[in-house]
Amino acid sequence: MARYSANLGFLWTELALPEAIAAAAAAGFDAVECHWPYAVAAGETAAALSVAGLTMVGLNTVRGDLAAGDNGLAALAGRAGEARAAIDQAVDYAAETGTLSVHVMAGIAEGGKAKKTFLDNLAYAAERARAHGIGILIEPLNHRDAPGYFLKRSDDAAALIGELGEPNVRMMFDCYHVQIMEGDLTRRLERHLPLIGHIQIAAVPSRREPDEGEIAYERLIAEIDGLGYAGFIGAEYRPRGTTEEGLGWLGTFRRGSR
Repeated sequence: MARYSANLGFLWTELALPEAIAAAAAAGFDAVECHWPYAVAAGETAAALSVAGLTMVGLNTVRGDLAAGDNGLAALAGRAGEARAAIDQAVDYAAETGTLSVHVMAGIAEGGKAKKTFLDNLAYAAERARAHGIGILIEPLNHRDAPGYFLKRSDDAAALIGELGEPNVRMMFDCYHVQIMEGDLTRRLERHLPLIGHIQIAAVPSRREPDEGEIAYERLIAEIDGLGYAGFIGAEYRPRGTTEEGLGWLGTFRRGSR
């Protein structure tokens, strides 16, 4: 049966991270995940997770200089020092909080030099994370929400993972992004499942709760269960109203998967 993770980058954003973790537990989520939790001390986050009885599934490396338009650093030639500092920060935070994976954000780049830079930085991240039993994730992002982002398609992510050859580097398969860029979600999930480290969901095209839009998630999640996926499914959507008002889907999806 599917297990669901609340993405606290979008859900309960009005609460401080420790209180958001408690809210996710009270709402019945099986785990949580974050974007950039670094404003809260890792020890405080670890304590909140322990009290709530939840695992942190994943967190992201920082994006860089937001005022300059950065959206990740790891594929940016000439900025390896910043990229690796971001990787160190994320891996250290993940290790202290028991977080399972770190999403290494590529950034806005293109071409062969960007690819080599990304692979080199991913190799560094894989080695740093391996000592702590932490996974590294890369995620294709759609060109509407993340114009110019280096990694756009699931096949490209799979090819990079194959070329890198690091067993703890896997794909974050966000159904929202993949549907916008490629569609054919069931077949892509089947093809890439051995390389998928985490799955996320949101409505398309609205990025609201997964009970609206063009993806029939109740059926898709049944397919994911049938494929034998053992990880969490991350609820990474922007609520229509308050987080609590939109959580009816969670009970409906759980009942449908029994």
